Amino acid sequence: MGIAPMRSGNNDYENIRRPHVIVFDVNETLSDMSPMEERFTDVGAPAHLAATWFAGLLRDGFALTAVGSTARMADIGSSLLRSRMAGLSLTCDLGEAVDHIMKGFAGLDLHPDVVEGVGALCRLGIRLVTLTNGSTDLARGLFERAGILGSFERLLSVEAAGAWKPAPKAYAYAMSQCDVQPREAMLVAVHPWDIEGAGRAGLGTAWLDRSGESYPDHFRPADLQAETLTALAERLESIE
Repeated sequence: MGIAPMRSGNNDYENIRRPHVIVFDVNETLSDMSPMEERFTDVGAPAHLAATWFAGLLRDGFALTAVGSTARMADIGSSLLRSRMAGLSLTCDLGEAVDHIMKGFAGLDLHPDVVEGVGALCRLGIRLVTLTNGSTDLARGLFERAGILGSFERLLSVEAAGAWKPAPKAYAYAMSQCDVQPREAMLVAVHPWDIEGAGRAGLGTAWLDRSGESYPDHFRPADLQAETLTALAERLESIE
């Protein structure tokens, strides 16, 4: 499967329109985070801890937003690493281990389909921006290394919004920065929780199914589903 609508009913699918602006999630959607596992093994921690640590990082960011507070992703990530690795037999000092793992974010690469997909979307005249729960500096470095930084109009972070995605305030911030209405924009993400938040905020949505997992029934479906960014660009080219 390359790409398919996720809405039920042909009428809904026919009403999908090409967005003026695509808002990209960054972590895992554009960046390949699989090398983070090696960062854990480098310091003597189990590789599987990478996935549970990142899930916990997101959980705590969501929780802070839910109670009206916020914190930087880097600060939450470092704090969680210190607590989760405190009892492990590491090959270096705990502080050095935390620093080594966190620096892994700065060396990540894009998924193989991203450069071509971004180019195809630019040729369609769609404005491209990012909205990450992380740092815009990391996104900038990611795109600079791949040579596509100039394809993005803006690099946005929830740090400036004061609330993590999927809170409505985060998407409203992106819309205000891009000077568009939610109906004119489409979020592209691998995270169903991000799709849920953007859809409730009035944006169009596209889910990149990079894992091959089924979409959770407890979240509203995305408007479009694709396995790669290039496939999504092809589908958007066929609609107005």
